Amino acid sequence: MMTRRTLTTLLSTAATVSVIAGCSSGSAAAPASTTPASSSADAALPHSGAPKVEHPLPASALSGQPCQEALTSDELKQILGMAPAGKPDNIPGLGRDCKWHNSDSGAVVGVGYDVETHGGLSIIYQNTKPQAKVWRELPPIQGFPAVAYMTSGSDTGTPADLCLVSVGIANDLSFDASLGLSDAKRGKADPCQLTARVADMVVTNLRQKAGS
Repeated sequence: MMTRRTLTTLLSTAATVSVIAGCSSGSAAAPASTTPASSSADAALPHSGAPKVEHPLPASALSGQPCQEALTSDELKQILGMAPAGKPDNIPGLGRDCKWHNSDSGAVVGVGYDVETHGGLSIIYQNTKPQAKVWRELPPIQGFPAVAYMTSGSDTGTPADLCLVSVGIANDLSFDASLGLSDAKRGKADPCQLTARVADMVVTNLRQKAGS
């Protein structure tokens, strides 16, 4: 069975998506140390094989609405070919979510802030890794640990080529970026690589908000 986090993230994206424009990768430099987000449960984190976040961002980095802060208009144009208004959502037990849709092309990108599980990447490693069809530990994104994963779409009605990237900005905080490929792009581009580039854009904006 799909975990709640994976399922709700998948359901927050469109059933069929396409990538129009390429995305540019960002700096791989580690961020400066800031006051970490902490909780009573943080001492037990990370677990289940999840990597430690060495230079966490403060919880305030995820305090806003992803529709307003996760991606800039220029970045949306790179991803979707236009900068549509985002559609916000709140996923109980997970946090705030946004998706942007180009109705002409069918392209969609989504970003979700996990501010309610207080488990960060450990939740993904514990619950999603055993279910994943594709599991790829990525090089750190600007110093933050990240993982890309794909699950079979047969039991959720979601596309089988939908890739999600989760990035830990603290041991107990993370965000998800989601992107998929249209039929025309299947076999011609790596959806997880493209999603990682979207996640890199989000990290840049979160670091700027945090003053890192």
